[in-house]
Amino acid sequence: MRFLILGGTAWLGGTIATAARHHGHQVTCLARGETGSAPDGVRFVTGDRTRPDAYDSVTAEDWDVVVDVSRQPGQVASAVAALQERAGSYTFVSSGNVYAETATPGGLESAELVGALAADVMEDMESYGEAKVACEQRVLEGFGTERSLILRSGLIGGPGDISDRSGYWPARFAQPATADGSVLVPDVPGLLTQLLDVRDLAEWIVDAAEDGTRGVYNVAGETVSLVEYLAVARFVAGHTARVVGVDPHWLLEHEVEPWSGPRSLPLWLPLPEYAGFSARDTSAARNAGLVTRPLADTLADTLRWERQRVINGPRRAGLSDADEVALLAALAA
Repeated sequence: MRFLILGGTAWLGGTIATAARHHGHQVTCLARGETGSAPDGVRFVTGDRTRPDAYDSVTAEDWDVVVDVSRQPGQVASAVAALQERAGSYTFVSSGNVYAETATPGGLESAELVGALAADVMEDMESYGEAKVACEQRVLEGFGTERSLILRSGLIGGPGDISDRSGYWPARFAQPATADGSVLVPDVPGLLTQLLDVRDLAEWIVDAAEDGTRGVYNVAGETVSLVEYLAVARFVAGHTARVVGVDPHWLLEHEVEPWSGPRSLPLWLPLPEYAGFSARDTSAARNAGLVTRPLADTLADTLRWERQRVINGPRRAGLSDADEVALLAALAA
């Protein structure tokens, strides 16, 4: 098959391109090339998706499948317009952020969506869900349900995750900030997580293209509580010191952020309003062939990558060593 990856030089796109190449397919990546190079064995075509001539170098060819991970509705609209007569199908990696309701676990693909972003450009992450809805609409308008695959992904992690959301916990347990090895964690026993290994997502995207899979699917990793997630991260790191569970209200009062960003605790979300955010029903995708590896395998591989990683500046998510030491001291006081 002939794959056209829109992107392919960054983490997710590059992993998809690598998976398709390993399956023996012909793979072309179209990107500006500013985030890196295309994987080995993959053809690279320079194209700036903000320009009207972005797709001129690929519209003279036919493609079996186009794969797009963009968050910008204007970019998706222009790609669909340029390629709808040249491509057999269009796979779009969307997000679980498209759903309007986040409090109830087990949400299906038929759940209500947030309103679509009216603009072509998403200016900030506050409108991420709305932008992804607009992108989905552009794909369906151009390729129809019979030629589209929309994947509403949960949190993607694994080796190469520079967002720090999947790597923070195994890395923190492997290298605590405190002298006695204590690690601060949020005490939220009812919170669920669904970390999806980037390699599993990429593999299923290629499998689905080969099988002619169409439709809209929730895609996420196995559903485990945050308590279990932290236990697995601790196990792969070999941590045996004290774990200090802290009430979420205390954390918020001390300006610790949920989920991601500076001075945060990754994967923690407030309850009950986010009880269903990382607990969506993925049975349709699994029935269609999605296979996800055990969480321990993902976190062990991520920790190996973290140990080889060079971090320039603060992490994008998590607590600095100084912040964690200060918070534990405040808690003890």
